[in-house]
Parts: sequence; C-alpha cells; structure tokens
Amino acid sequence: MHSADTSDTTTTAIDADDVRHVVALAIQTLRDADPQGWEAKAGTLEWTCWETLEHLADDLFTYAARFGLAQPPTSAVLPFRTDSDRSGGPANVFFVERASGPQGLLTVLEACGGLLASVLRTAPSTTVAFHVFGPSGPEGFAAMGVVETLVHTHDIAQGLGLEWSPPRELCARVLKRLFPHVAIGSDAWDTLLWATGRIDLPDRPRLTEWRWYNAQGA
Repeated sequence: MHSADTSDTTTTAIDADDVRHVVALAIQTLRDADPQGWEAKAGTLEWTCWETLEHLADDLFTYAARFGLAQPPTSAVLPFRTDSDRSGGPANVFFVERASGPQGLLTVLEACGGLLASVLRTAPSTTVAFHVFGPSGPEGFAAMGVVETLVHTHDIAQGLGLEWSPPRELCARVLKRLFPHVAIGSDAWDTLLWATGRIDLPDRPRLTEWRWYNAQGA
C-alpha cells in the first residue's frame, strides 16, 4: 500500500515525470499479485486483469505515437490496425506475449510509460494532437496518461485483491486539469473514482456516463 499525500496544490500542471512516477507505483503494486489471478475480471469491467493492463499499456503507447509526428493529426487517430483477442475484449494495437507471464506484461507497461514520458519531454509545448475528448498538447496527454494509469490500476487491483492508494496530490492535479466541472471532495482519490464512474459517494450517485475535458493546446 502506498502512503497518501493529502496536501493541497494550486497548480494543475502534469508532466512526463508524473507519468513515469505513476507507472512505477502501479508496477510496484501489481508485482505482488498472484500469478494465477490475472484472468479474474478487473473490478467492474468486463475485461480480465490481463486484458485491462494490456489496454493500459496500449493507451500509453498510442498517446506517445501521436507525438512522434512533427505535425500530429488533430481530427483523427493514427491509422493503426486494431484488433481484439476475443469478442468483448479490448481492441488494441498490440498484445503482450502470453508466455512472458505477468512479468512480461509489467515490462511492456513500463516500456510504454517510458515511451510516453520521453516524447512528452521532447515535443514542443505548442504541439496539439487528437483525442476523442478534444485535441490537446503534451501536458494534457501527460494528464490523460496519469488518469488512465490511476483508474485502470484500481480496476486491476480490485480483481487481484490488492490495495491501490495513489498520491492524493496527484489525483487532485489531474482532477483540476481534466475534470474542471467536478468539485473535489475531502478525498481527491475518491472524487476521481467517482468522476470516472467507478464508485458512488454519499452525496453523489454513481455516474453511468462520464468524460474529461481537454483544453486545446494546453
């Protein structure tokens, strides 16, 4: 279990170091899982824990790929061919070799997180790339990568019976950056889980539809 930082912050800035940090925390938590447990459902998702981590790594990779272009498209995703291993499974650009086991899966996650962090460090801050929730610059994609990692690690940890308690300060920053419409409650992590449809709160019913908001070029 990771200690929770409950300090407040006035900035919404998210950067490549945050991506590296949250991926490292996720790997630290998931490394303790029972190797036989990865076929369990991931929290409330219809995907298995293996599929969900594969999807997370795929998200980070495809986010990074956008910034491999000098002028990323702002109205469409890159023309990768996506596929699914099974009906109802996530449609990914790539899949992890099953024979590599959970360690191989975590290695691919670390590699994709590192790739995203690296391209975000080198991309001009004025670069804008496409996302279905609105075009955004490198800082916005850093925040998206952090949110994907936070919430999907939550899903996987539930399925594997592990405790996942990320830094509240980081949760507060991504809420301020991507969920400006959401009032942050007493616990920023619980608020983020609510804002992404994972839980209900005493004063807020669970969401059946949700999204974040990117500020173009920010």
